[in-house]
Amino acid sequence: MALKGSGMTVAAFLVLAGLYVPRRIAPADDSSSQFNITHQMVPMRDGIRLHTSIFVPKEKPGPLPFLIVRSPYGLDDDPHLLQLLDTSYADLARDGYIFVFQDIRGRYLSEGHFVMQRQPCPAGEARCVDEGTDAYDTVAWLLKNVPDNNGRAGLFGISYGGWLTAMAMIHPNPALKAVSEQASPDDMFLGDDFHHNGAFRLSYAFEYAAMMERGKTNNLFHFTDYDTYDWYLNDLGPLSNANRLYFHGQVPSWNDFVNHPNYDSFWQSQEVSHFLTRVTVPDLNVAGWWDQEDFYGPVKIFEALEKHDVQHWNFLVAGPWNHGGWAEGTGRQLGRIDFGSDTGEYFRQKVQAPWFAYWLKGEGRLPFSKALTFQSGTGKWIAYDEWPPKKGIRERKLYFRSGRQLAFSPPAGGANGFDSYISDPAKPVPYRHRPIEETYGTGSRWYTWLLEDQRFVDNRPDTVSWQTPPLAQNLAISGDIVAHLFASTTGTDSDWIVKLIDVYPDIDRQDLSMSGYELIIADEVFRGRFRYSFERPEPIVPNKITAYTIDLHTTNHCFLKGHRIMVQVQSSWFPIIDRNPQKYVPNIFLASGSDYIEAKQRIYRSRQFPSYIELPVAAIRRHLKTMSALQGF
Repeated sequence: MALKGSGMTVAAFLVLAGLYVPRRIAPADDSSSQFNITHQMVPMRDGIRLHTSIFVPKEKPGPLPFLIVRSPYGLDDDPHLLQLLDTSYADLARDGYIFVFQDIRGRYLSEGHFVMQRQPCPAGEARCVDEGTDAYDTVAWLLKNVPDNNGRAGLFGISYGGWLTAMAMIHPNPALKAVSEQASPDDMFLGDDFHHNGAFRLSYAFEYAAMMERGKTNNLFHFTDYDTYDWYLNDLGPLSNANRLYFHGQVPSWNDFVNHPNYDSFWQSQEVSHFLTRVTVPDLNVAGWWDQEDFYGPVKIFEALEKHDVQHWNFLVAGPWNHGGWAEGTGRQLGRIDFGSDTGEYFRQKVQAPWFAYWLKGEGRLPFSKALTFQSGTGKWIAYDEWPPKKGIRERKLYFRSGRQLAFSPPAGGANGFDSYISDPAKPVPYRHRPIEETYGTGSRWYTWLLEDQRFVDNRPDTVSWQTPPLAQNLAISGDIVAHLFASTTGTDSDWIVKLIDVYPDIDRQDLSMSGYELIIADEVFRGRFRYSFERPEPIVPNKITAYTIDLHTTNHCFLKGHRIMVQVQSSWFPIIDRNPQKYVPNIFLASGSDYIEAKQRIYRSRQFPSYIELPVAAIRRHLKTMSALQGF
């Protein structure tokens, strides 16, 4: 089945993003004649053997480098892997590599015990094993046992595969000469799969843990409702029901969620960037502006490595993609948004293939200097010497004003200027159009929900919006976006969800079907209890005006002339984010139904309490010059 607008089959997406369940299929063509395929059980230093498939091209003269993909999701299906080599990896296959696909320990055909995001070994513990040591030992075995190799290896992967790539960078095998960490999580409490700013990502975390930790192969959770909004609200109810009714203490990750509701050493010790205190191998970090799972991670890993990049080995690419959307298909369209060019093909042909050819084969040149990002709106790729850029950037404050307006001038009203709404946990705001299918189920629209038209919540009484008049000229933002809210609640805890939105013209002459479309450009949730510390949460003082600083992360977007800029604020985003009881309890995972209460929320927009969005506005003259310089890139 094709994912709408992505040009990618569900199976292809899942294997590339790390969630493919192998199935036996006939080869699409006779591509098997192009490779000699062997399957090996490769021994690790502790004796555990990992299932490894090796594809050696028959007609490419050696010696050749290795390109390695490691995954927890099943890589034992030769026909499908051959199909990948014909499609997603076609540009790499044409250049000539020995491709290696490996099941990590404890998954599918590999031996050992699986641990979700196994922590790296402490320095000096020779008998310890982790994903980094397994990658090291795999490279060592390949060098010794696969003939006609050139002594160099590359490693890349998406999502969990990206995280496995990052683990291999900490203490790499000397033969590992280049990697591409793509959509790797960095911090599972602050910004990636399981939490954002301490707010629990309920539907994703519940379904992912259920899939991964109930056997050696992927096992999707069985829902009794097609619309999981209803199931999570009524069948599951409070999070305390998950173990009592469904998991019964048998899903390790869920037990970890319950036992570690705050940013304690359990979460802190898993932060990838904490271990990246040096750049050990050239790394191509890849992120998608509309990645519904791991956008935070690759950008944070890039930023961490950038502090230590004395050899100029750290690079970033960010494009108009969802999770793994650069890996297959043209990349021209995502959901209903047409980006005007084949961005996925461009990445694979002009960036990824030259990257590995340069480092592993000594051919060509590096495809860009430091960072390459796609500017949505104008549809242009722009190269930068740093990211986020500083030259030509002016930080401007876009203020919330009366009459649901936004303006670059501060409000002049008195202290009581505010907009308000009622947040009711019994009627949470859906995060996407209903029905909300299970995350990886048939027909799921999970993959493109961040591009859905936000008008479906415009008229809800528990969401408030502000917007500018139509823009008189283009306004480009390049870099980090930060929301500064002054807010109060009648409860003792609260979530604050902020969305920066590009509102298309009321009548869009370019495409009438896009008239009035509300496209999310940046977004984030913040759990109020963590406003002072993620380690030590505190109740909110009811009715007290409190300042919240919410990082909406980085982007490169141009709001075009005639478009409007909108900001939406709400206090629920269900069921991707669990319901905040709005009554402070020490551990929301143990809350009962009676703890969930209504709360009246106020967002202030006065001279004394001016809520605003801080935007990195790019100078038009420099912006146009930069684009012009790239015409022949």
